[in-house]
Amino acid sequence: MYTTESQNEHLEDKNTSSSTTPQILKDSSISEHEETKETVLSQTEETKPQMEKTYSCPPQGKLNKLITNGVAFFMAWCVVWSFSGPEVLPGGNLFGLLIIFYSAIIGGKLLELIRIPSVPQLPPLLGMLLAGFTVRNVPFLSNYIHVNNTWSSTLRTTALTVILIQAGLGLDPQALRHLKRVCLRLAIGPCLMEACSTAVVSHFLMNFPWQWGFLLGFVLGAVSPAVVVPSMLLLQENGYGINKGIPTLLIAASSLDDIIAITGFNTCLSIVFSSGGILNNVLASFRDVLIGALAGAVLGIFVQYFPSGDQTKLPLKRAFLILSMCVTAVLGSHHIGLHAAGGLCTLALTFVAGINWSTEKVKVQRIIKTTWYIFQPLLFGLVGSEVSVASLQSNAIGICVATMSLALLVRISFTFLLMCFAGFSFKEKIFIALSWMPKATVQAVLGPLALETARSSAPHLEPYSKDVMTVAFLAILITAPNGALIIGILGPKVLTRHDPNKVDVELTKLELH
Repeated sequence: MYTTESQNEHLEDKNTSSSTTPQILKDSSISEHEETKETVLSQTEETKPQMEKTYSCPPQGKLNKLITNGVAFFMAWCVVWSFSGPEVLPGGNLFGLLIIFYSAIIGGKLLELIRIPSVPQLPPLLGMLLAGFTVRNVPFLSNYIHVNNTWSSTLRTTALTVILIQAGLGLDPQALRHLKRVCLRLAIGPCLMEACSTAVVSHFLMNFPWQWGFLLGFVLGAVSPAVVVPSMLLLQENGYGINKGIPTLLIAASSLDDIIAITGFNTCLSIVFSSGGILNNVLASFRDVLIGALAGAVLGIFVQYFPSGDQTKLPLKRAFLILSMCVTAVLGSHHIGLHAAGGLCTLALTFVAGINWSTEKVKVQRIIKTTWYIFQPLLFGLVGSEVSVASLQSNAIGICVATMSLALLVRISFTFLLMCFAGFSFKEKIFIALSWMPKATVQAVLGPLALETARSSAPHLEPYSKDVMTVAFLAILITAPNGALIIGILGPKVLTRHDPNKVDVELTKLELH
């Protein structure tokens, strides 16, 4: 009896276990099916919002951003119109500035889109210049776009101030100290030689008086950091020429080269538009230089310690103080008759202030660079709008190009000779000489400055100033793209490449003399 009951219990347990097994399998298959269904539903729910975002009735993404920016620009125009009235309507100054500004931005962006395989990117400033030139010379647009000469001159002078601030902050005392005489030779020699050769050539080809010839020479004598510095930084990142410090040398010398050209231009400008003797004008220029350098040194020491290092938003406060002081110095010096003092004050102020800032100087430079992004389209757009095809004589362009080309050949040859005693190879000397030719930023400021001064104080000298303006425009148009292409193509072919991680490029190790 016991045996039969135990057997029956055993059979019941077996039947129970066998009956539960299919149920478990069934439940597991159901759960797997449900998980698969949930996964499919979740993927469908994830893709559904994306489809809704793409085809939603209120637009999203780039279209929404475009509409928002357009409405914001229109409302800004409405606010300005409510304050100024006809100034923002066609024919007003603000309307002309807005059209030139946005045309220059579009021109720069369009040039960035032009990419040719194995050819370096052309500088956007060329597109900005051509945009301003187009706005001026298209008949329909030129009838409604006018900018007051005073407004245009003030904005260009402010752009020059931003350039000088960047040059002063970009001067590295350590680089200047360890690159020794080669940096000074490269910055001073070619600039002065091109100024003298331009004076001689323009005197015989363009019938310029000697003082106007030297003024034109210092306009053309400056190299453009806007073209040279980005190109050299790209070569340096890829390891070309870093063993001898060629990119560092050209970057350090470019700022100093601009300082020499601007100082020489201000001196010649004082001589040209002054009624006194040449000796008195030269002495007055040296007086302005001395006053500007002393004032800049004093203000630079002040900015070193005010604001103090324990304050918040330190780079922003320092950048604001530098911008306000330098703009006041440059524009104010013109009002009181000390034309050469403002530029030297700006350079001395920024150089002295940056010595004590160490790593904080980079943050200030970034803020100043942001300011330059605003003034760059205005500068090159306004310069392009100053050149009128209708006012050019039939042989003016040919004579201007010949004058600029002959002076540029002298500059390239003299630069090659100066580098013969600096420890560079033949190919490296060729590269440095050709890299020292691009012109853009300083020419965009100094070229129209002579024209503005002639219009306000000496109308009988306006023909000479228009020729200076034309030569400056052609110099930017020809040398800026060609210089960028030469640096980008020739650099990797003639410079020795080293691994940037394995080569010590400390300035103290450079064996240049």
